[in-house]
Amino acid sequence: MHGTFSQALSRLRREKGVSQRQAAQALEVSQALLSHYENGIREPGLAFVARACDYYQVSADYLLGRTGERSGPKPPPEDAEGSEQLLLRTGQALGNAWAQLCRSDPALAPLFLRLSEALAQEGKH
Repeated sequence: MHGTFSQALSRLRREKGVSQRQAAQALEVSQALLSHYENGIREPGLAFVARACDYYQVSADYLLGRTGERSGPKPPPEDAEGSEQLLLRTGQALGNAWAQLCRSDPALAPLFLRLSEALAQEGKH
């Protein structure tokens, strides 16, 4: 054995340089549940294992500690729908960040409004 599932899951997240919150969001689980998986408190179902393999680009055997060989599935080719979803999620995240900044410093609101308008105009060209 090359370690446990929980060890591999935690190690892969740290190597990727993402927080538990970020990984949990990408893996479509709560942060608390991801923490339980990483600490060996709970065991995931097959759907989660498949998502984790895709996210970390490793084989299920590696993630399950059955091998030290990481080779896993290749990332799916970029398609229009996947790119559109990524763009939408990115836009939502930026919008949330801008809103939070504007709440903390209302003087930034006009700047972000002008930036949003400029980006919208650029997108039309």
